[in-house]
This record gives sequence, C-alpha cells and structure tokens, in this order.
Amino acid sequence: MDIRPAVVTDWAAIWPFFSAIVSAQETYTYDPALTAEQAEALWMSPSASPLARTTVAIDADGKVLGSANMYPNRPGPGAHVASASFMVDAAARGRGVGRALCQDMIDWAGRNGFRSIQFNAVVESNTTAVRLWQSLGFDIIGTVPEAFLSPTHGYVGLHVMHRPL
Repeated sequence: MDIRPAVVTDWAAIWPFFSAIVSAQETYTYDPALTAEQAEALWMSPSASPLARTTVAIDADGKVLGSANMYPNRPGPGAHVASASFMVDAAARGRGVGRALCQDMIDWAGRNGFRSIQFNAVVESNTTAVRLWQSLGFDIIGTVPEAFLSPTHGYVGLHVMHRPL
C-alpha cells in the first residue's frame, strides 16, 4: 500500500465510500444530503491554507482504498495545531489503511512544524477509530455529551482527541 497526494481524478474513486460513510450517519457530522460536488469541495480542498493536503491510500493495482485530508485546525494563532479526517472504503477495512493514512498525517504534521494534532469530533461509539487513534498516541482530552445522534446508538458523545508532536 502507498500513500500519495490525491489528484482531481481520484474523486471518482473516493465519492462512493465517502457517500456511503456519510449516509450511514455513524461516524461523521457531515450532512448526508451533501451532493458529490459539495463533498468534493469539502474533502479535496479542506482549507485555504497552503498547508492543506488530501491523500489517498492505494493498493499495488492503483485502487483507492481510503483517503485523508489534513489542515491547520484553526487559522491565525491556532494554526500551529493540525487536524485531519479519514475515510476508508468498507471493502478495505481491517487492512491497516486507516493506520497508514494517520501515520502519514502525523509525519506530515511533524515535517510542517505543527506542535500537535487535534481531532475535534471523534464519535464516541466509533470504538474502532478511538482505539486506533489511541494506539497512535492520541488521548481523549474531553467529550461533549450527546453531541452526535447515531441511528444505531442514539445520542452519543463527541471526543476531542489530542496528540503532541
């Protein structure tokens, strides 16, 4: 598996799993009514910052397995803290794609002078992601109770997770 910067033509491979993940309403606060065009603008251009970056994880045949976008968490005085979002195609889960995408993001943040990484809204019931982020050095520093409505679990918290660099 390789991680590389995403190009415009990758969107056609990202959109199907992006749409499925957002439509499930279990892990992202994105509006499930997003059009492909709106989602592309959101995912492929995550910030006006020159440091913003979108990547894809690809297999040996060039198939897109997952994607990440990364950017300064806040502008101005908060721009020294990075943030990111990750999505993995359901068919590729359990193969280390999320771990590889996140490790690439951690390395990118370090190379670009960020002091830490903050994930603003990790859904509490997404225990697979929570465990993965914790295994990569992230701590839960707070939880907003009942901030997310899961169709499966009802109202659950959104974790704020942090990792120093």
